[in-house]
Amino acid sequence: MADPAASAMRRAGNGAIVWGVLLILAGILAVTQPVIAAVAFNLLFAWLLVLAGIVEIIYAIQDRAKEGFRLKVLLGILTLLLGVFLLVRPVVGVASIALAIGAFVFMHGISAILLAWRIKPRPGWGWVFFDGILSVVIALLIANRWPDSSFTFVGILVGITLMYGGIWRIVLGRALRT
Repeated sequence: MADPAASAMRRAGNGAIVWGVLLILAGILAVTQPVIAAVAFNLLFAWLLVLAGIVEIIYAIQDRAKEGFRLKVLLGILTLLLGVFLLVRPVVGVASIALAIGAFVFMHGISAILLAWRIKPRPGWGWVFFDGILSVVIALLIANRWPDSSFTFVGILVGITLMYGGIWRIVLGRALRT
């Protein structure tokens, strides 16, 4: 008689593998069609902001007796309006997302460089420094071609993320099956 826990693990592993393959296929599609992927990501992000704004407003109204009611409502309205703006102006939304990612990568690079200099004599400091330099170069490449490259950049980044997520799910699924 088969162990029910082992059977459940095999089913979960099979599901993870199927999900992983689908994510890899979606990632390949996103890399080959980056404009469509960038617009889809922008729309998903916009709808999440709309939903978050509505939830924030509802929470603020339910919690109106507590301090900060007006600020909570204002933040909910701003979140909702940002989501609506991204829905109405997807080109600006994708360009904004690319700029935000570029700024984040740049700040990560600067932080890594500073950390590398701080830990310099220790083993591995060179890898941290390399990571920082690479991040700064990538951020400068994003800034250099912004906003023209925004759709391509965001779409390819979404595709790579989907493929990576698919790969680790397949690895996990294989481990669960054994």
